[in-house]
Amino acid sequence: MKIKYIIASALGALALSACNDFLDHNPDNIYTDDVVFGDQSLIKSVLSNMYSRVNYGQNLNWSYGFTYIDEAAKMDGGPDYMQTYGDDLFRVYDYNFVRNCNQFLAGLRDTKVLTESEKAPLEGEVRFLRAWCYFNMVRSLGGVPLMGDSVYSYNGPGDINSLRKPRATEAACYDYIISECKAAAGKLSAQTNTHSARANRWAAEMLEARAAVYAGSLANYNNKMTSPIRTAGGEVGIPADKAAGYYQTALAAAKDVIENSPYKLQDDPSATKGVNFYNAVCIKDNNTEVIWARDYKKPTSTVSFSNQNVPSQFKDDIDNSYAGPTLNMVEQFEPLNTTTPGLRAAFKTKNADGSYVFYNSSSAPFDARDPRLYGSIIYPGGKFRNTPCVLQAGQLVLNGGKWEIKTGALNSTDADGNTITSMNGPLESNQQFINKTGFYFRKFLDEASGSSMRNGARSDMWWPYFRISEAYLIACEASYELGNKPDALKYINPVRERAGVQDLKDITFDNIVHENAVEFAFEFHRWWDLKRWRLADKVFDGTNTSVTARHRRLWPYLVVAPGNEHNGQWVFIEDEYFMSPNSRFFQMRNYYNFIDQSWVDKNPLLVKNPYQ
Repeated sequence: MKIKYIIASALGALALSACNDFLDHNPDNIYTDDVVFGDQSLIKSVLSNMYSRVNYGQNLNWSYGFTYIDEAAKMDGGPDYMQTYGDDLFRVYDYNFVRNCNQFLAGLRDTKVLTESEKAPLEGEVRFLRAWCYFNMVRSLGGVPLMGDSVYSYNGPGDINSLRKPRATEAACYDYIISECKAAAGKLSAQTNTHSARANRWAAEMLEARAAVYAGSLANYNNKMTSPIRTAGGEVGIPADKAAGYYQTALAAAKDVIENSPYKLQDDPSATKGVNFYNAVCIKDNNTEVIWARDYKKPTSTVSFSNQNVPSQFKDDIDNSYAGPTLNMVEQFEPLNTTTPGLRAAFKTKNADGSYVFYNSSSAPFDARDPRLYGSIIYPGGKFRNTPCVLQAGQLVLNGGKWEIKTGALNSTDADGNTITSMNGPLESNQQFINKTGFYFRKFLDEASGSSMRNGARSDMWWPYFRISEAYLIACEASYELGNKPDALKYINPVRERAGVQDLKDITFDNIVHENAVEFAFEFHRWWDLKRWRLADKVFDGTNTSVTARHRRLWPYLVVAPGNEHNGQWVFIEDEYFMSPNSRFFQMRNYYNFIDQSWVDKNPLLVKNPYQ
């Protein structure tokens, strides 16, 4: 067996249990399997490299990845005319990684330089990473070929047929992922590690729970559609009678994490609820919340998200305002004082007679919402680096007894020195580096000095894959789907209490959808949640009158009317977002990515997906 691994020579002396700067090195040497598996440090270095290869989909080096649904929109430059979704959006088909995992397992099991007890956790990590890869493939494509532990070698044309494998059923793939997670959990440490960079038992159980609740919801909601999406061989489509079993599996795994893991919902009484939520997601040190994350470490491993999306007021370099949250997302965060807790609510900008609603400060309508809004989004007057972020589109002035809007260039002032349009905007413009939605990201925006530099310090913000709050919401969802509303409430309310919103007295499916949206905003959950619940085609229905399919903005205006009772107050104007002139249109074909023709050319056993 002659296996070759591409790894960075600088990694050779690193141990995986040390600090996490091993995560982002460029390979520059090739070693044979004899060399790799004859050296403990090289074995661990290859595993380190594997962690850096599974950062699939939305991530902190791809700001535009946040703009495909209603969470955020492009602000950089001219309009984004996208309406429909590409057939390969967020598609994963990474059999190179699967093969490398299988090669690693074969070499690990044969090596003599590690004891069996030393091999076990490393095997657990690789099997977990392989299961994670399969999960990302299956949720985007449906059933895919399952390779097991086999390492296939090509020795000529006669080997081709033996190398081709058909797609397994969607259910079989989820079953395999679940079984691999169970096996990995039994081999992995139950202890935490530096910045949650390495998988442990609880990460494996979280993937088991997530895979199971995905499979359960697919079996449930796909079969409730007028025309269920399926293939004749089950490569797409899970039978409805499997739903309960998957929900039970998800519940058991999530409960174990909640009851027995060292992780807990982070709730620091010395911080406000909004700041606490930001810290629970974004601050690495002393974090009790994050179970597994893609970690980064300065100076060699950094991300561009803060550089691209920092408000202009706080920029360390020329870049800022690449993308920003939309009103669609902001209004998901419920009012603190509401008769319909657990549901989105529109902002009130006009009275019944058409007159403006006046607010005493630019932050007033947002401060009265779920504090997770503060922890996720910088809204007008919200603080960043302990300083209010000034967002002002213009002034509302009195002219002949009538209210009129007055706007100017960025950082403009009137004759009395009052700001007309702030340096942060928002402003309607085709130029780059200008806020246009009226909001900025807060979640994943690094408050450290120099974090928004193009070069130099930059940001080493992490990207959480699993948080303990997801275990609670999976347990809630599974309990609800199994008909146990009291337990569903038992699991959802601790998340809401930590957030600082009202407990639910009763629970509906809509409450579950809502809670996931606000808890995991910008964390690459919503796209997949809407797909597995078969809601995406309803939320993004392509109509310009839809409050979910069409990106919308909310702009603040300072009232400048000396002598008038409203002088110094604020009004807000809602409008369709000019940078997204088309509403988002999710078609039935988008529930599964297409099987690429080049894959079929190499493997004619592959069955194409519905609508191809």
